[in-house]
Amino acid sequence: MSEPTIRQLFDAPRLERLHALARLDRPEALTELDSPSSRARLREIEVMITGWGCPLLTGEVLDAAPRLRAVLHAAGTVKTHLTDASCWERGILVTSAANANAVPVAEYTLAAILHSGKRLSAFAEAYRRRGADSAWRERVTAGSNYGRVVGIVGLSHTGRRVARLLRAFDFTVLASDPYATEADAEEVGTTLVPLPDLLRRSDIVTLHAPSLPETRDLLNADSLALLPDHATVINTARGSLIDTDALTAECVSGRLSAILDVTNPEPLPVDSPLFGLPNVQLTPHIAGAMGTEVHRLAEAALDELERYAKGLPPAYPIHMRDLARIA
Repeated sequence: MSEPTIRQLFDAPRLERLHALARLDRPEALTELDSPSSRARLREIEVMITGWGCPLLTGEVLDAAPRLRAVLHAAGTVKTHLTDASCWERGILVTSAANANAVPVAEYTLAAILHSGKRLSAFAEAYRRRGADSAWRERVTAGSNYGRVVGIVGLSHTGRRVARLLRAFDFTVLASDPYATEADAEEVGTTLVPLPDLLRRSDIVTLHAPSLPETRDLLNADSLALLPDHATVINTARGSLIDTDALTAECVSGRLSAILDVTNPEPLPVDSPLFGLPNVQLTPHIAGAMGTEVHRLAEAALDELERYAKGLPPAYPIHMRDLARIA
């Protein structure tokens, strides 16, 4: 992983736990895998802990690590460093901390849902601009979180966690996911419906699907048109899930609102109309682990390392068959 990632994830307590679980040489971490010294290290290792900034684990790299038995990723997606089936073809265990990273994303999403239900941004902007106008409040659509319908697109780690968090509130929660079953949806308190039905019925739609060819522009002009007036679109997943031009048109018209932590492109051009709209809230990809939250990712990888050392099955393995449908 990169040097900044090492410093963020592995503070003193987590480094101490790492040294208690495994034997490390010096330096403790590698930031590249091509130099003679790194290749010498690769020949000896049994377990590799990876993170943001990990170089590609190509077949050539794996050939240089004949004793490697596990790659434990202290972050979400493994697709940035595992580009083919080489690990699985060699029988190497792969795990991910995606479930740990889902925690802050779900918390951000819950805050966004409650925020949008109360029309917080619209009321704050109208209040700021009210001047001597005593009727400003009447020009904002009434806010409420009681009896509202939330649609979750994608019962991923994050989507399921969002559904569980919403149980504490008076929402009706729908879900759409081609890989989920009725039992999956029922377990987290949602009702599984086709995507068009979800869009037609939802006051708030939150996206938690992976970026795949079949999910590109999942919300386009036609699908966005299915949403009821004054609905809100929340995206903490991948910007490619939304046709930005189509959403921009809907938000500029005032028919829809949006809370976007990811966009396509990312970042948006500085002249994007979305920056100036009172019904749009933009954040720069901050929903995932930040600050002390990244320690949760390190702990997840260390938990997997401990399970490996004890001969136990991993908690969150990634299988080759998963690659076609995970983030």
